[in-house]
This record gives sequence, structure tokens and C-alpha cells, in this order.
Amino acid sequence: MNNYKGYSDRELAALLKEGDRLAYTEIFERYSRLLIAHAYRILGDQGEVSDLVQDVMLKLWEKRVLLNLNLPLSGYLFTAVRNRIFNAMSHHKVVGRYAESMIAYMEGTHIYSDEQFREKELMALLEKEIGALPDKMREVFILFKMEELSYKEIADRLGISDKTAKQQVYNAVKILKTKIDSYLTLFPFI
Repeated sequence: MNNYKGYSDRELAALLKEGDRLAYTEIFERYSRLLIAHAYRILGDQGEVSDLVQDVMLKLWEKRVLLNLNLPLSGYLFTAVRNRIFNAMSHHKVVGRYAESMIAYMEGTHIYSDEQFREKELMALLEKEIGALPDKMREVFILFKMEELSYKEIADRLGISDKTAKQQVYNAVKILKTKIDSYLTLFPFI
């Protein structure tokens, strides 16, 4: 069995190109720790760095027949690791931007749907409380708020005085305000 530790990088690269697994093992043992240390200084994530270097070494084996023997093996490996680091950093930026946009979208959707929910809840509460008003008061309030009639028009329609119409609306608003005040203190931004 040959002692591959004494071989130069050029000799190991030539043997690797021919498919020599022991030459590949020697290259791996000779450079993997150096490449990991180099990549770790830049990325700072041991797991990611180990995966990155293993991918580079695997590609070295898979593309061994295409290996350019005129280039130094160490230069080839460090360049391959550097390119993988750049790809990883670029990927992190893309993933980061995507995550930020998803968070912004989710927060925006959450706020929007939350506001819609509270608005619907408030409207349901108002309808319920309007329905609970005394009949004449409810009728005057609806004519004033929903149909937007003046106190005079309400008085003429119902056969009551302007002053009575105005007092009924005032009383209705006062009752409704006390009923929904607790809800509004919980959700003051509605």
C-alpha cells in the first residue's frame, strides 16, 4: 500500500483524476480541517460550515475527471469553498428578506383581520343595544341616525314635538354610550 502522506498535491490530484479513492481520502484529511477553519471564520456556524466543506469535497470526487492539473489543488479547494460561502451568504440574505416580507405580510394581515373582527363585533354590539332600547326611543334614534332625518322631520312623521325628538335621541345616545363604554376601553383604537 502506498504512503499517500508523502505525495505532493499535484501527484494526489493526478491519482484522484484516475479514480484513486485513497488519494481522495488523503486530500480530504489534508484539507478538510483547514477549509472548515477558513469557512468558520467567515460564516461562524459550525454545522453549516461542515456541510459546506463536505459538499465541496464530494464535488471534488464527482468531478475528478474534469480536474485541471495545472492549478494548485489547495487553490482549487479554497476557491470552491469561497464560492460556496458566497452562495450561502447570498442565500441567507434572500431567506432573510423573504422572512421579513412574510412577517410584515402576516402582521399586516393579522392587524387587518383583527381590526375587521373588532369592527364587526362593535357593530353587532351596537345593533343589539339599539334593539334593546324602548320602542319609541329606538324608532326616533333610527330615524335620526340611520335615515338622517332632522328633529323637525321626525316630529312631523311621529306626531311629537321637535324637543321630544331631540330628547329621545339624546337619551338613546346616553344609554348606548354607557353600554359600549366597556368595549371601547378594551379597544380604544376602533
